[in-house]
Amino acid sequence: MEIKYTYQGLLIYLTIAAYICAFVARAIGIKKTAKTLYFVCFLIAAASFGYRWYHVRHVPFQNLFEVFLAMAMVVYPLSIFCRRLLRVGGEAADMLIGAIVLVPAGFVFSARPQHLPPALQCWLFAPHVAVYLLAYVIMAKAAVQALCQLKTTGDNTDSSLILYEKGTYRMICLGFPLLTLGLITGSWWGKLAWGDYWDWDPKELWGLVSWLVYVEYFHVRYMFGKKYPRLGSCLAILGAVVIVITLLWVNLSRLFAGLHSYAT
Repeated sequence: MEIKYTYQGLLIYLTIAAYICAFVARAIGIKKTAKTLYFVCFLIAAASFGYRWYHVRHVPFQNLFEVFLAMAMVVYPLSIFCRRLLRVGGEAADMLIGAIVLVPAGFVFSARPQHLPPALQCWLFAPHVAVYLLAYVIMAKAAVQALCQLKTTGDNTDSSLILYEKGTYRMICLGFPLLTLGLITGSWWGKLAWGDYWDWDPKELWGLVSWLVYVEYFHVRYMFGKKYPRLGSCLAILGAVVIVITLLWVNLSRLFAGLHSYAT
């Protein structure tokens, strides 16, 4: 565990505390206060991300510390977008997601600035990481909807089950093109940086596995969705698990050393 006694650390811990307070306020029914605190979370998270950008003098997507900072910042706008345009709720769960993704940045990963290696100075680096971190937050929301569906008791015509199933589907429909774009930009970037579109790097392979899990989700939903609606939810949760493996275990485990080792 690494406690950060810096301005950056202070901003991170304030954001975590604000997310937790917003969740508690929402849970006890103080909705107006919860919404205000939720917006404050976004402001502090954006300030934390901006401070890091100013500190390192490049887009802060280089390592896992910076990626988790960015993920905490995008939770709020994605939550508002999904609620207003896609009719997918779950704001309370989003508040928890915001707090959870900041825990590794606040207590696990080092905030020490690192030299930006030549491979990361390619113009594709920022959009490649950006679409992936957006996709990961969206797929986390999809997994929450899927968990709520699995907890729903009743037959396949139950209104709550149908609502959560549609929520899961809409979230994955939003996140899947971003996962696809992440694979495409990653391959293009690999060609420019390392001379080949595909190097069988562990991170590349697990990124492909996560994409294939969601392809299977669409297939299962189309073929068996009406008869076995909970089966798709299991795949949505499996996809989230594979994303965690791709984001964390592949980078941190000595078993998966590869071209993406800079992310640690």
